[in-house]
Amino acid sequence: MPYIYSMILPFLTIAPSPSRGRGVFTTEAIAKGSTIEIAPVIVVDKIQRVKLEETLLYDYIFEWGEDHQSAVIGLGYISIYNHAIEPNCRYDMDYEAQTISISTTRKIEVGEELFINYNAEGAEEKPVWFELH
Repeated sequence: MPYIYSMILPFLTIAPSPSRGRGVFTTEAIAKGSTIEIAPVIVVDKIQRVKLEETLLYDYIFEWGEDHQSAVIGLGYISIYNHAIEPNCRYDMDYEAQTISISTTRKIEVGEELFINYNAEGAEEKPVWFELH
């Protein structure tokens, strides 16, 4: 396995998010296309995933692998980014390095909350599990 490194820019912070619990915010402006976090993940196989889906961690895991049968728990701030249909950030998975990276899709203002779209690429407007309940 290649060397895994992690990085969270020092101006990211976790704070209360209106009607969403906690979220990730920035204390500095961020340029479009900036990588703001690279986080290692804990990979679980499909059997362990089924067990995780029966716990509170279900809301914090990501599907993983080409077949989407496995799952990961993202370390760092990964599981704290809130969902938006039109997010200001995107996430990318590196299966070989076992990391998830977050990058901005537009300029971000000071104090702005950072959002990702929880749906897989190409299904951005599909309702997510918590919108269906």
